[in-house]
Amino acid sequence: MKGIAKFEKVSPGQFKEAMGGIIESDDKINEIYSGIKLPRRATAGSAGYDFFSTLDFELAPGETVTVPTGIRARIDDGWVLCLYPRSGLGFKFRLQLNNTVGIIDSDYYNSDNEGHIFIKITNDTNMGKTVSISRGDGFAQGIFTPYGITVDDDADGVRNGGFGSTSQHASLA
Repeated sequence: MKGIAKFEKVSPGQFKEAMGGIIESDDKINEIYSGIKLPRRATAGSAGYDFFSTLDFELAPGETVTVPTGIRARIDDGWVLCLYPRSGLGFKFRLQLNNTVGIIDSDYYNSDNEGHIFIKITNDTNMGKTVSISRGDGFAQGIFTPYGITVDDDADGVRNGGFGSTSQHASLA
């Protein structure tokens, strides 16, 4: 198989900025940053790269949390990283990503936040179950997928930002 991407940590400064308001102690943020695990596959046959939580949290039914992963991905052109909840968490707790499937484009890597991947999840259970995630637990997974473009594609915009930044380049006809 051909390698088409590389996971990296964001800079300590970007991680500290993202954790501001969640964790106040610089020492604690530095401790968490030093322990960030890059996403990895559990087995040679796994399609998904597990993302590991940087936070301890509990989600009661209907609650939501945004997790700064401390991770960015350098992705070759023609590929996208799609994010999903880990299968077991989705099955047992109906854990859902708030945007259904997270899409990480190849040009997000160079955005103004260093391409820092955030994962926003909700416990959408209809069985009253609370989900508990500890720092270091796998809670989401990413799968790299190739994509195509139309023969008359003329996109020439340049990304500078994260959520919603590409819609600034779209024209409505």
